[in-house]
Amino acid sequence: MNVANVIRVFGATSLMLALLAGRVSAKSDYLSPIALLPDAEGKLLYVACHTANEVRVFEVASSKVLRSIPMPASPTSLALSKDGTRLYVACADVNSSVAVVDTRTGKITATLPAGHTAMNVCLSPDEKTLYVCNRFNNEVAVINLADKTVKARIPLPREPIAAAITPDGQTLFVANHLHDGTANGEVVAAKVSVIDTAANQVATQLTLPNGSGLLLDMKVSPDGRYAAVTHLLSRFHLPTTQLERGWMNTDALTLIDAKTRKIINTILLDNVDSGAANPWGIAWTADSQTMCVAHAGTHELSVIDIKGLLEKLAKMPTSMTNFQTVDYTAASRIASDIPNDLSFLVSLRQRVRYQTEYGVRDVNKGDLGPRGVAIIGKKAFTANYFSDTLTLVDFDTKYIKPVSLSLGTRKAMSIVRKGEFYFNDASICFQGWQSCGSCHSFDARVDALNWDLLNDGIGNPKNTKSMILSHKTPPAMSQGVRETAESAVRAGIRHILFTVQPEEVPASMDEYLKSLKPTPSPHLVNGKLSPSAQRGQKLFNSPKAACAACHPADKLFTTLNHYDVGTKGEYDNVAEFDTPTLHEVWRTAPYLHDGSAATIKDLLTKHNKGDKHGHTSGLTPQEIDDLAAYVLSQ
Repeated sequence: MNVANVIRVFGATSLMLALLAGRVSAKSDYLSPIALLPDAEGKLLYVACHTANEVRVFEVASSKVLRSIPMPASPTSLALSKDGTRLYVACADVNSSVAVVDTRTGKITATLPAGHTAMNVCLSPDEKTLYVCNRFNNEVAVINLADKTVKARIPLPREPIAAAITPDGQTLFVANHLHDGTANGEVVAAKVSVIDTAANQVATQLTLPNGSGLLLDMKVSPDGRYAAVTHLLSRFHLPTTQLERGWMNTDALTLIDAKTRKIINTILLDNVDSGAANPWGIAWTADSQTMCVAHAGTHELSVIDIKGLLEKLAKMPTSMTNFQTVDYTAASRIASDIPNDLSFLVSLRQRVRYQTEYGVRDVNKGDLGPRGVAIIGKKAFTANYFSDTLTLVDFDTKYIKPVSLSLGTRKAMSIVRKGEFYFNDASICFQGWQSCGSCHSFDARVDALNWDLLNDGIGNPKNTKSMILSHKTPPAMSQGVRETAESAVRAGIRHILFTVQPEEVPASMDEYLKSLKPTPSPHLVNGKLSPSAQRGQKLFNSPKAACAACHPADKLFTTLNHYDVGTKGEYDNVAEFDTPTLHEVWRTAPYLHDGSAATIKDLLTKHNKGDKHGHTSGLTPQEIDDLAAYVLSQ
């Protein structure tokens, strides 16, 4: 049931209750196209319009929208039966669902249960099984389409956000958005999970190169030989003194051998003097020879000669010997050099820019924020999240010129929408290397990495903080070096994006960040505290644990003060740190200012010397579990 129907049947009060319970998502004034899927004949494109809660059916020949199909919540992903009669739509919500649409009538014929924030839906080649990535349950749900039941739940490291299955149906590759460990180690990287579909269990975990995170899309080549994943490759060990040559963030594509289930290599999508920020959607041509990658931050499309790329990769030696001729003109001499080589794609890739200039533009014009990609023949289409348009790129022509296609009447951006756009816009950054979303993800939370920012001197890295409630819980930064979130936003533009922007940019970002609302925790049971969390709540507020002394629930779980809680590390120049809110703490691991605690339970036990961070040394194991359950329910 969509929002309009809820209002008509139940009234506005019931609508608000439904929204709070996570049974229906609020519909916005914007379409926000996020995913594309062509039919088998290439005549139609199904477009998932994320904030409009609908799927639009776009006719390629006429460039017109034929139909709009209302969805029960925000659509994130699409899958289509081979005969084209059934469309499966992942609808993200606290209690997500998969809508099964009869494409002939445009009606939803069934609704399949999913978990917390379904981000991807993947149909098995025999069409008997549907795989759903439930992002905040950290799982893939396996749905038997015959009886519409969940026959397995496969636990995964952290925030599975995209998946792709091999043509033989034997292997499912899953991209986990963030890493799942501490942030203060030498190696910090997200993983691709490889699932054996016969056993419905993880066969292996592929750890991406050090600094890899913010994975967003995963696709298997039509010939079944390769899998590919887009992600950032962050140089978090370096102080953020510059951006040149990918000093802070680079943008990457990792290729995997689908048969051996091993990583082939990671290739940078940037150029030496031009970042290709925030790579998102992937699409392969039918012959598996060409790949297109959308760059959501720099508003462009990469068209990559995969055949040539694989040939070049195959020629790279794994080590140097005295008998090899050194090519002093090449940046990469051996295969392990490639993830640091900003020139490796020269002559193998075309960058098709939708925008010709960096900097502030008229946000109500042009194609902005390409995310999903689809290919029909030699033509690529991108779903442009912030402009409510598609872009057509015919890469079979000598001179490629992107063509903008309308999905409907384009509405002027509100100040909040502008703020979300600028937050994800790398064209306001020096050379387009990154956006605010490159460290806080596209939804203004975390990348789970430690960064040595210039705010508080060099040599004391801090874990990335979520932007949720940042404007209501001053001061900003772990050491409180910015009195307000407003000042932190402006300092971030100067010292992290390395540009100066008109006041419109930070002012609209402020409004966007203020508009963010905490997402209900996946640890809640039917929207309420579990019995364990209820016991933990009593402990939290009691003198026995004394957690509420610094994290009072009636004040956003923070006193807004600094305390020495015994967590000063070898790189810190102070001992007192700002008290963070506990709202959404379930999704902001790792914990503490240096990311040294992988879990809340670790924080309460291994990282609380002297009981400075709550009185936990005298608690029983059950009480520790109860206390963690309560904190994670916020």
